[in-house]
Parts: sequence; C-alpha cells; structure tokens
Amino acid sequence: MSAEFELCPGRAVGGDQPCFIIAEIGQNHQGSMDIAKQMIRMAKMAVEFLHELNVPFFKVGSLDTNNFPYLEKAAKKGRPMVISSGMQSMETMRKVYNTVKPINNKFCFLQCTSAYPLEPEDTHLHVITEYKKEFPDVPIGYSGHETGIAISIAAVAMGAKVLERHVTMDKTWKGNDHQASLEPSELQELVRSIRIVEKAFGSPIKRLLPCEMACHNKLGKSVVAKVTIPAGTKLTLDMMTVKVAEPKGIEPDDIYKLVGKQVNTQINIDETIICDMIANYSKKC
Repeated sequence: MSAEFELCPGRAVGGDQPCFIIAEIGQNHQGSMDIAKQMIRMAKMAVEFLHELNVPFFKVGSLDTNNFPYLEKAAKKGRPMVISSGMQSMETMRKVYNTVKPINNKFCFLQCTSAYPLEPEDTHLHVITEYKKEFPDVPIGYSGHETGIAISIAAVAMGAKVLERHVTMDKTWKGNDHQASLEPSELQELVRSIRIVEKAFGSPIKRLLPCEMACHNKLGKSVVAKVTIPAGTKLTLDMMTVKVAEPKGIEPDDIYKLVGKQVNTQINIDETIICDMIANYSKKC
C-alpha cells in the first residue's frame, strides 16, 4: 500500500484515503506562438512564484516531468508534488522517482497521455497497475483528457488515488483543451459517481453479509432426502439432493461430508436433513 501524505491542509492522499479530485482550469495558448513562448518563459519563474503564494502543492505538468533541474528545485521546496507522466517512458519515470524521492517523499505520479481530446485506446489505464507495482510507496493517480467521465471512473476503480480533469464553461469555445474538458454538470456527476464506486470497494473478505440474509432465508438451499431413508442407514450420495426447503438444514456445500454417515431416525422423501438426524455429526448447524 502506498504511503499517505497531506496534499492539502487536512486532506491526505494515498493508502485507504478517498480519491483526491483536481478540477484544472488550465492555461490555453489559443494557438498563439507568442502566448506559448510567454508561458514557457513564465514557467522558469513558476516555482518561486507558486512558493511565494503558499500553494498547498506543486503540479508538475507532463512537459516538465523530464526537466530534472526543475524537478529538483521544486522538490527542495518541501511542498507535496503531483507529477504527470504524459509523453514519458517507464525508464524516465524511474529516473523521476530516483531524483525526487531522496529530496522529498511527498509526491504522487499520474498516468497521463498528452492528447486532446484523448481516444480511449490511447488511455492505457493498465499503466496505473504497473506504476503501483513499480512504485508501491507512491500514490498513483490519473490525469485524463478524454471526453466524458467513464474512463476516469474506471481509473479510480483501478486504484487511482488522485484524479485530475480539466474543466470548462463551454466545450464549444476555441481550442482542443475545451473539447477534452468537463462542463460543470459533468464534473458534478463525475464526483458523485466516484464516491459511489469508492463505497462499493468494501472489504476483500468474502462472506455472507447481513444484507443477503433475506435472500438467503428465502432462496438458500439445503440438503434433503431424495428417497425415504430408514433409521440406521448409512448415507450415500444418491440418497440426497439439494433443494429450497423449510426448515433450513445442512448446507449444500457439506453434502459430501454426509456420505457414509449413519442416520439415527427415519428421514422421509423431500424432508430436510438436519444435524440432529445424523449420528456423531459434529458440524455446527
């Protein structure tokens, strides 16, 4: 299980914590090379600027994930880090881990494909599983640029502990990023669906649950006599069958344990076989 750390004041990520959802407004260069160059120049000052703003954590976009001087500088600030992995290889992500971990152990990786909008076949959610194996002490998340919410919900079901999606007020606005973003109603439904999925995770222990008792009492089957069985008879498999019966008796999964056991009373055809009918039967009923 990955380590837990506080990404924002009072909000931990990793471990058994619920998925932390980031709604990114983003910055859109609107196809302008001049604006894009300005943004690149601004990025050089971003770490110091954000540090002065006292932001709760740093987000490292995919375009800077292999910018190791930048990573080191950000890590040394001591703030939690969210690191996207679009356009990177597993080997690069190992280098990122080995660069950041000795400096700052409060970081997580996001599986990401840098395409806008992202096609389902290019999403590769299985990378989340591989990241969890490769970096078991790091919370793993997902940064999605697909349309709709289904894939993001699936990412959480696969173990994403941080989820980032871009948001927009109108998908028809100019720019590919808007097409890959969620409108407010979609974001609301995404959060609602993720919380439902998280409730459904439950426990890894498989057992008969209290909520199943009504169904079990109505439809649960028991071992019954297939024929009339005289007292003193040693049971064989062809003397017994499994049916819905009243009262409840010996569970069907114990039918083979009854073979060779002696009955101490006559059991009529279709009668439920209960523990008291079987000599020296220690199974608790």
